[in-house]
Amino acid sequence: MTEKEIKTTSGIEIKPVYTFEKENKELPGQFPFTRGIQKDMYRGRLWTMRQYAGFSTAEESNKRYHYLLAQGTMGLSVAFDLPTQIGYDSDHQMAEGEVGKVGVAIDSLKDMEILFDGIELQKITTSMTINATASILLAMYIALAKKQGADLQQISGTIQNDILKEYAARGTYIYPPKPSMRIITDIFEYCSKELPKWNTISISGYHIREAGSTAVQELAFTLSNGKAYLKAALEKGLDINVFAKRLSFFFNCHNNFFEEIAKFRAARRMWANITKSLGATDPKAMMLRFHTQTGGSTLTAQQPLNNVVRVSNQALAAVLGGTQSLHTNGYDEALSLPTEAAAKIALRTQQIIAFETGVTETVDPLAGSYFVEELTDQIEQAANIYMDKIDVMGGSVTAIENGYIQQEIANSSYQYQKEIENAERIIVGVNKFVQEKEELNDVLKIDDSIRQVQVQKLINLRTERNNEEVDKALQQLKNAAKSDQNLMPFILVAVETYATLGEIADTMREVFGEY
Repeated sequence: MTEKEIKTTSGIEIKPVYTFEKENKELPGQFPFTRGIQKDMYRGRLWTMRQYAGFSTAEESNKRYHYLLAQGTMGLSVAFDLPTQIGYDSDHQMAEGEVGKVGVAIDSLKDMEILFDGIELQKITTSMTINATASILLAMYIALAKKQGADLQQISGTIQNDILKEYAARGTYIYPPKPSMRIITDIFEYCSKELPKWNTISISGYHIREAGSTAVQELAFTLSNGKAYLKAALEKGLDINVFAKRLSFFFNCHNNFFEEIAKFRAARRMWANITKSLGATDPKAMMLRFHTQTGGSTLTAQQPLNNVVRVSNQALAAVLGGTQSLHTNGYDEALSLPTEAAAKIALRTQQIIAFETGVTETVDPLAGSYFVEELTDQIEQAANIYMDKIDVMGGSVTAIENGYIQQEIANSSYQYQKEIENAERIIVGVNKFVQEKEELNDVLKIDDSIRQVQVQKLINLRTERNNEEVDKALQQLKNAAKSDQNLMPFILVAVETYATLGEIADTMREVFGEY
């Protein structure tokens, strides 16, 4: 009888048994950080339990934030609706049917003030999943912090600001790649002086994986994008030992437990070597710090309560892999945005792992596992093959412009789907252990009427504000966009005059064009 061949989702063969291959002398908190970026990891401080939330209006999202903070969440993570993500106000014709659906609608600083009403920005960290309009939303956050009297040197949080994966996997870009990279490096430069504790980019593999990549592709394409951002900042004359400390990453965590853990360990080692090769000497500039979200695309609409188990396994893998921050998905997310009940169970999952399992009591508990160590090496080798190919093409920007990364993701996605349809890959409740449909009684529904609420707010705003000041600020921004000045101070001034997100984005569209 021939031995059945078993492979990870990335096609790495899993042997029936692993034996001692080589001794690993690496230590946590030391280069190349395979075993963790801190020498004490969760013994010193737990990961940040961050629940992603935002829907409908700023008023509704503000209620959910207060609810999550009361349940013990440690940081906020803001989801924006599609019009906000692609630079349209809620009253734009392109916004119809999308206002407040997949996140909160933010049209101006007024909405940002409502969103964080009763929340002191200096006392929390906020992550904002925003890319093409990241500069505008960050400016609104800074403007609000100033109004609250906060010390900007102490404000901490993250903007995703990762435009390359938008071209490759997700699609919420506005401008062509080159002006987009300029805006990103402007943010790096501005924040290094004005907001030194702010993470200026969260280089995201999450959406690459959601689009159908394998674990190895997620790692390779994300780190290649990271390398492109490093090089763009170096070309602008920025110091890698300063700006690289404020880069963070955002990874997915899927169902293949050990492959995911090995992916996170390999990621740290690879990034340490990449930053070192580009001139970093400060250990903090070589550390890969990352947020993890459990795999949205792994959740099933069939037997949705099974998702509680999937999310628990994924969250445990993220913790064993050494994440700095974690978002756990709601069990109902294959059907709708999470209800309060689903969001609470998702948060409790993290709290149970943190306080009841004992996995936080030693650093890198799976180190020395023959299997995990070899799998870490194999994932690193497989990812490096992809990265070398991308380097030969001239880097991520060229690889994306040529459609290479998009095609590789599409091929993997097709292969994965085919395996499910042929029952070569089992998804419980979908292609095995299937039962009659079970209904969830309580799913979150977003009413289309909220668009009217946002439109009325915009009408009021445009009559109350000083429109001469707005026009002047937008003209100055336009002039700056035509020069090589840093755009952030001009965007901030425009935001403070209550220019809307769409007006600011359109001003830059006039200069940069659309992709």
